[in-house]
Amino acid sequence: MPVERGPLGRGPSLRRYLMCEPRHFEVRYAINPWMDTGRPVDLPLARDQWLTLVEAYRAHGHTVETIVPVAGLPDMVFAANAALVMDGKVFGSSFHAPERQPEAAAYTQWFKEAGYEVRPSRSVCEGEGDLVPAGRYVLAGTGFRTHSSAHREVQEFFGRPVIGLDLVDPRFYHLDTALFHLGGEPDGGAGADAGNIAYYPAAFSPGSREVLRHLYPDAVVATEEDALAFGLNSVSDGRHVFIAPQAHGLIDELAHRGHVPVPVDLSEFRKAGGGIKCCTQEIR
Repeated sequence: MPVERGPLGRGPSLRRYLMCEPRHFEVRYAINPWMDTGRPVDLPLARDQWLTLVEAYRAHGHTVETIVPVAGLPDMVFAANAALVMDGKVFGSSFHAPERQPEAAAYTQWFKEAGYEVRPSRSVCEGEGDLVPAGRYVLAGTGFRTHSSAHREVQEFFGRPVIGLDLVDPRFYHLDTALFHLGGEPDGGAGADAGNIAYYPAAFSPGSREVLRHLYPDAVVATEEDALAFGLNSVSDGRHVFIAPQAHGLIDELAHRGHVPVPVDLSEFRKAGGGIKCCTQEIR
């Protein structure tokens, strides 16, 4: 059977993801503009949505592993924030909000039990929330959570050029709410090109917008409406894009570019400022 090809002739790359069941998920504090403690979470619905995402990944050939959720850590479901894993190395997070800081120890224990050495960040850093591997580069956000000093640590640890990007809109407090990588390189190999991205320009400072225009002249540019629907908090395997179904314009544009959108509704998680990518830690 022929391999389904994506843009530029690339096929999907099989990935390995770490996820955390939303057993204890709730909005019990407010640390970003999306969180409102007066809006309760429908926990059965959240669990059904999360399971649908797990099933979608597995249906497309990807491996999903899980970490045991810890009571009292409602945001532990957002596994992407726990680390950056690349080249078989783990750069562990140091969370900005005191409420989330205990998550780092839980994820570090999982990685160590899985046989990894973990290098914890000395600076405030929230893993793949603000660190996006993109071919030979790591795109790195700052402005609300991750400190720019962590960008230097990432560059030294992985030996990859790190491109710092300033976020200026508090609604898009993590880089992964305003940008995702579309490329099909599973390991971000040093010889790989920069691939392509989708992003929302107004989430970035003027200088950072210029950097992105220079690096990605053919980028998919999202509207504010699609960005607010968490359409950019998506996961791509190089062919399929797991994306919020409410991001209608972005879905149409991705399909036009030759990608295959896979809509998965994680709207319950938006109550805490999260979505598909937030729930997905990639193990490279």
